[in-house]
Amino acid sequence: MTASVGEGLLRELAPQVLGALVRRYGHFGTAEDAVQEALLAASAQWPEEDVPGNPRAWLITVASRRLTDLLRAEQARRRREDAVAGRRLPEEWLAPPADRPPQDADDTLVLLFMCCHPSLSAASQIALTLRAVGGLSTAEIARAFLVPESTMARRVSRAKQRIKDSGIPFGPPPRKDWDARLRAVLHVLYLVFNEGYASTSGPLLRRDELSAEAIRLTRLVRRLVPDDPEVTGLLALMLLTHARRAARTTPDGKLVPMAEQDRALWDAGLIAEGVALVSEALPRGPTGPYQIQAAIAAVHDEAPSAAETDWPQILALYEVLLRVSDTPVVRLNHAVAVAMARGPEEGLDLLAGLEKDERLAEDHRAHAVRAHLLEMAGRGDAAREAYRQAARRAGSIPQQRYLNTRAARLA
Repeated sequence: MTASVGEGLLRELAPQVLGALVRRYGHFGTAEDAVQEALLAASAQWPEEDVPGNPRAWLITVASRRLTDLLRAEQARRRREDAVAGRRLPEEWLAPPADRPPQDADDTLVLLFMCCHPSLSAASQIALTLRAVGGLSTAEIARAFLVPESTMARRVSRAKQRIKDSGIPFGPPPRKDWDARLRAVLHVLYLVFNEGYASTSGPLLRRDELSAEAIRLTRLVRRLVPDDPEVTGLLALMLLTHARRAARTTPDGKLVPMAEQDRALWDAGLIAEGVALVSEALPRGPTGPYQIQAAIAAVHDEAPSAAETDWPQILALYEVLLRVSDTPVVRLNHAVAVAMARGPEEGLDLLAGLEKDERLAEDHRAHAVRAHLLEMAGRGDAAREAYRQAARRAGSIPQQRYLNTRAARLA
């Protein structure tokens, strides 16, 4: 088994194993620790041996045994404390049996809905799901939320403790809670996909396994609610964006901006499916942010060349998006659309107002957009410095290299 195959398989199986353990035993936080130890055991053993015939069952068995060990250790510690205090150990802390046969069902989707339980804040729902289901690091989640890593670490820790203290049942939500839970789930899947499409750190621009997992889970959600236009819109957005992945990097991993991509490498099948989905979703209403973003992606994908992109239509769609989702990143993209449709100076005027937003101050995207618009406006020295500022703030190595190359070209 190669390292790349092993990593992809373990990433796919990790949420399924965690879901199986928590569904059967509870103890979310301890189960997560047990799953991590099972994954470490697999990464050590599988390269030296054949992958088990049923790797999911292997991981569940190993993680269940480790969970039993961890809970028994906690049980023994509490019994010692309770013996001193004269208290009886609560029943829910008794160690579970480790010999229950694993079930074949994929518990990933159920785990997803559990992490998005309404007893958690929206931010905690998303952060916890990105950790448990998406497998993202705390640093990656922090960048997605535009907050410091220490803040996100505390948020994840508090979410786990709240689940432990609340006794939340593990299972699909009651029908009356479906809509509220579904919105959080969609946001989570959106962030997981984005991290796969443009990694916030590390040597790779793309992490296709994350994007593929987000698409897989979104397809599962759509099977449950095929008539929800935002679920359909999100799936369309993912497919239309994922369709460009092969053209986004050179063979040696360098970033290729959309205007310079070889559109023959774009996946025509995914584009056709995405366009069909967004065409199906938009007439249903009400129109939500995922449907609008999908429509924007469709305009990009259907343009025969970068020069033939219908920027006035994209600008009109961004103005609709601002009315339903007025966020700093949407405003940033709106400024780009204004620059492409009306000229760089108008885009730069909009960016000047965004520079006061603290959420974007240390985000490389704002500086990169400013650099690009300054270059379009013929202000080479200012553009070069803005590219350098963006490169210093970028966490992804391919993005750093691309931005530094752009700066060097203007020297």
